[in-house]
Amino acid sequence: MTRSTPSQATLLFRSLLFSAGMVLATLVWSSLSLLTFPLPPAQRYAFISRWSVIVLWWLRVTCRIRVEVSGLENIPAKPAVILAKHQSAWETLFLQRLFVPQAWVLKRELLWIPVFGWALALTRPVAIDRKAGRAAIKQVLGQGKVRLDEGNWVVIFPEGTRIAPGERGNYQIGGAMLAAHAGRPILPIAHNAGELWPRRGFIKHPGTIRLAIGPLIETEGRSAKELIAQTETWIEGMQAKLEPARQTTSGPT
Repeated sequence: MTRSTPSQATLLFRSLLFSAGMVLATLVWSSLSLLTFPLPPAQRYAFISRWSVIVLWWLRVTCRIRVEVSGLENIPAKPAVILAKHQSAWETLFLQRLFVPQAWVLKRELLWIPVFGWALALTRPVAIDRKAGRAAIKQVLGQGKVRLDEGNWVVIFPEGTRIAPGERGNYQIGGAMLAAHAGRPILPIAHNAGELWPRRGFIKHPGTIRLAIGPLIETEGRSAKELIAQTETWIEGMQAKLEPARQTTSGPT
């Protein structure tokens, strides 16, 4: 049977349906998550992070977006510092499924969002003031090491913001500094999520997001500058393999 490309009207309808479901799930799950406040951190995280599972399932049902993961054998037994490409909202959801429990390094303003931000705060992220300069780096090093020692993966997007496919941001050194400071390896991650879920686009395109987990980058005896350079080389090299063409055919519409 010949596969057809969905029309723009179909893509718009699917994207509207997904967004409506995501908003509803966020409002309901965030409200319920606030009730987990008395629970131990591990139990709180287990409940709150189920939101990402629900949203990703709804994304697959409505927008026909699936995922293919390579490099699972590179995931170590103990939590590491994850430095990942940031192209859309998708990876903030999917990485929660792969690495449990985890702590994000994120801008503190996200925690001020009513209900959602309050629930996010209960997952104990490393929330920083980006304008604080060196003080923000110290916060990442201090709180990040604590989270790692507690058994959490620490997820950092080294480019600091979402970057469109085919483009490269400025890789910031904070994540590499944390890995060296804590004596933990770096786990680099590349993906092409921005091809199907654009950073500033409402329309989601059907297809398969490919995510690649790189080999561990050991940090012992190495400088943060050297570590971030190796991380960038691997991620950007893999991006060139993952992003050649958008996949827009995913079965009957």
